[in-house]
Amino acid sequence: MTGPAAAPPLLAVEGLEARYGRARILAGLTFHVARGEVVVLLGRNGAGKSTTLKAIMGLVPPAAGRVRLEGRDLAGQPPFRIARAGLGYVPEERRIFAGLTVRENLAVGMRPAPAGQRGWTEERLFALFPALAALRDRPAGRMSGGEQQMLAIARTLAGNPRLLLLDEPSEGLAPVVVERLAEAVRALRAEGLGILVSEQNLRLAAAVGDRALILETGAIRWAGPLATLLAEEALRARYLAV
Repeated sequence: MTGPAAAPPLLAVEGLEARYGRARILAGLTFHVARGEVVVLLGRNGAGKSTTLKAIMGLVPPAAGRVRLEGRDLAGQPPFRIARAGLGYVPEERRIFAGLTVRENLAVGMRPAPAGQRGWTEERLFALFPALAALRDRPAGRMSGGEQQMLAIARTLAGNPRLLLLDEPSEGLAPVVVERLAEAVRALRAEGLGILVSEQNLRLAAAVGDRALILETGAIRWAGPLATLLAEEALRARYLAV
């Protein structure tokens, strides 16, 4: 007699391929992200990190493979349906509405929480990002880069995703702001949110990540605990040194 089947991972990516024209950018990626886990995609420029997030989100149509969220296959669906299924995407460009205030930006992103899930209210988002609370009526275009990044994440959370995709969240930010972002990511992990981060900043990766996937020419060359990567200088030099 067999026991009950194990629950599927929050996100399961199997054999994911993507192309730009004839050029193959992703070469059969297979990995997963569990609930309450932060997985960091690392690699040099052009390794395929951002394309991986875009292919998962449907912004780059997968050429092959499957993307499953809690067992539901999302590959090939349009981005708005993938978002409604529970994936939240924060692009590197942030894409906030510069002419709207912080509160108005959050209102644009608000969606009801699924049954049984604690929803993100404006109050909870301001508690997660206290700097935004003091700026709630300021137009987003008059905020610093770090404040805009916090707003981009908060607006995505307002849609109550189950898994968050973060593309280069520390790009261009001062170290003190990066640490504030790290604190927020750790708080989200404690909430049970799954997070997949594309990042080049090893300091941020070390502060938030549970596991790392190192990409090179669109393929996973190494996968394992962040602690192992941080302890092996030769491994970092081989795949991450510029």
